[in-house]
Amino acid sequence: MRTVTEQSIDERAAGDPGGRRRRRGLVVSLIAVLLAVLLVGHRAVPNVHGLGSLVDSATPLLGLGVPVLGLAALLRRSRRALLAVLLPAVVWVALYGGVWLPSAAGAGPASFRVASQNLRSGNPDPAATVGALAAADVDLIGLQEVDDDRVDAVLRQRYPHRAAVSTVALWSRWPIRDSVGVDTGLGWDRALRAVVAAPQGDLVVYVVHLGSARAGHTATRDETLAALAAAVRADQASRLVLLGDLNTAPTDRVFVPLTRLLRDAQADAGQGFGFTWPAELPVTRPDHVLYRGLTPTTAGVLRTPDSDHRAVTAGFRW
Repeated sequence: MRTVTEQSIDERAAGDPGGRRRRRGLVVSLIAVLLAVLLVGHRAVPNVHGLGSLVDSATPLLGLGVPVLGLAALLRRSRRALLAVLLPAVVWVALYGGVWLPSAAGAGPASFRVASQNLRSGNPDPAATVGALAAADVDLIGLQEVDDDRVDAVLRQRYPHRAAVSTVALWSRWPIRDSVGVDTGLGWDRALRAVVAAPQGDLVVYVVHLGSARAGHTATRDETLAALAAAVRADQASRLVLLGDLNTAPTDRVFVPLTRLLRDAQADAGQGFGFTWPAELPVTRPDHVLYRGLTPTTAGVLRTPDSDHRAVTAGFRW
């Protein structure tokens, strides 16, 4: 036979759903904390079979989990869970909120403008793609996956100077004094280095297409990026621009060797993440304009027809 005290405790427990509400909010709270930890420590994820690189590249998109968790907390009517969701929200804003602020890049007009575009092998109308780049009134165009003579036919009148190695090429309004292939360890050159005789002085331009990366298969990309970083490190040019599809996002840990040598035009003079791939609904940025010895004035993304990548553009002042 139960005592009166035991009976009253049982009755209160049966009539008070607070414990159940706390348990319902607990799952959302735990996920929110784990999301915040992943945002802060994504580079601690082991890079086994490219897993770490994949998580690094996707980190900016993890912010999409915040409104989902917030909605779940509301549906569960859990104030504790709502407070927990604030943690990843604050972390994401601290890490990436600044990319949406107006650029603090150098004021004034650009001395020259550049564009980089992966044309896509087998592009049904590469002439339309490069026509959109030419219409953007840039001075230098770096292209990857060039495999069609129609490209040169469209560009040669406005850009009479050209350098090419395998499937990468540079078109310039100004004379190209020298160009050589750059070995990135693929067994064949898929990068070039050119010296452009710009009106203000010589400018070294790299056009690069690094090794491909797929889920679970990033070793080739990683090796080519390391080789490219070594080539740039050995280059004595004081003014240098690198245009290309590097098959990696700027948040990827393997990108660090390049960021130690060159600056990112999108980060310094653009607004937003500058995603370029896939073109229809871009969720990452494998296409880059990197530089040193110059002042960026603008940077952005250009939608072009018939390619699976959007183009990247940037303006610079000497």
